[in-house]
Amino acid sequence: MSDFEQNQPLFSFTPSKAPNLLNPLVLAYLGDAIYDTYIRMYLISRPHHKPNHLHHEATKFVSAKAQAQLLKIWLPHLSEEEQDVVRRGRNAKSASIPKNADVLDYRHSTAFECLIGYLYYKEQHDRLSQLLKMIIDDYESRI
Repeated sequence: MSDFEQNQPLFSFTPSKAPNLLNPLVLAYLGDAIYDTYIRMYLISRPHHKPNHLHHEATKFVSAKAQAQLLKIWLPHLSEEEQDVVRRGRNAKSASIPKNADVLDYRHSTAFECLIGYLYYKEQHDRLSQLLKMIIDDYESRI
């Protein structure tokens, strides 16, 4: 294996279009996966590793209702560009809404995930980390 191949990041695929041209639901699709992985890795860094406990704790972060609430924490801290992405995500028309989610929570959750996907594809990793850290800080202040 060449040095180049060894030093490639795990997630090195770039989108087929500029992030601002991607459908907000596509950005949310990626944002959901990134956020879920982030939360799982955070929970595994904590002391309790029983699968049931991990799942129970994860639902505090990854449900539509939880993500809608977390977006409220972010809103005062977002730039104009980020607010525009959130609006695009919130207004995106999804073919279906999960039966266990309120429509408004689902739309805000989609906006939350859309912003994560957008920041990731814009390679604004420091900014994404800053926002995600707000979530962890808020959670840890309550436990």
